[in-house]
Amino acid sequence: MAKLSVSRSGSLQFWPRKRARKLLPSVNWSAISGKGLLGFICYKVGMASAYVKDLTPDSLSKNKRIIIPVSIVECPPMKIFSARFYKNNRVVADILNASVEKEMKKKLKLPKNYVKDVDGVKDYDDIRIIAYSLVKKTGIKKTPDIEEIAIGGSVEEKLQFVKEHFNKELNFSLFNPQNSLVDVRGLTKAHGLSGPVKRFGIGLKQHKSEKGRRRPGSLGPWHPARVTFRVSQAGQLGMFTRIAYNNNLILKGDIISNNINPPQGFNHFGKINTSFAFLRGSVQGPAKRQVLLTSPLRETRKTMKKKFEFIGLI
Repeated sequence: MAKLSVSRSGSLQFWPRKRARKLLPSVNWSAISGKGLLGFICYKVGMASAYVKDLTPDSLSKNKRIIIPVSIVECPPMKIFSARFYKNNRVVADILNASVEKEMKKKLKLPKNYVKDVDGVKDYDDIRIIAYSLVKKTGIKKTPDIEEIAIGGSVEEKLQFVKEHFNKELNFSLFNPQNSLVDVRGLTKAHGLSGPVKRFGIGLKQHKSEKGRRRPGSLGPWHPARVTFRVSQAGQLGMFTRIAYNNNLILKGDIISNNINPPQGFNHFGKINTSFAFLRGSVQGPAKRQVLLTSPLRETRKTMKKKFEFIGLI
């Protein structure tokens, strides 16, 4: 009988497969470049079909009107919780904002004595902000989400940005990614306990097999006398941190100037009350899930060429 040679089922690229520790993932900001605000906290609304004009050079549908799938995200304004100063990749000072809202005081324990003057720090080589979203303006929930966000430019430009916006709201218009490309960082849908067929994609056994069709045929050899982690078994599926690279930013807008709300609101979300954005393709997570839009980490020539002019929703 010929020897069976089959590749294993299930990728080990992402391991271990367990729930993420927090809803908004951390970002290696030192690898991302750009100008102005390099990230923004948004909330997934859902998906729709957009009618656009393809302006991509050398495209088969150049200057033609086409229909593409888009993901809609709502982007409420943010506020600066603190300015964080770095020296040799280590935090040397955290300047808290005195006018922190009540929601943040409930969520975080604030120190009684803290530095309030941004000019009080002298020796540093990088500045980032700890920002939180004003999610109560959306109607989704009241508790804000908080994340460290980098600022592009020189150290002097970063300090000037912090001084100008320390006690102001950060609107989505301050986020201007390169080549209209964004990376979407967030968590996938949670499925809970799932079997190995759905979790790893192993094949079903023959219908006369004993002890179940939707399970592996063997848990491994007798020796070593233990089950390795490489064996496909049931366990947690979903709620994993994932990054969607190089999504085209089709449209940025404000609901006041461009009302895209259907009369009954969006399914499982409701109506958009603040700023919004259309991203080409799909975004991980269910409706109302918080995601972090960042400037592109590794844009490609193919994605940089793609240009679309928004016409309307279908």
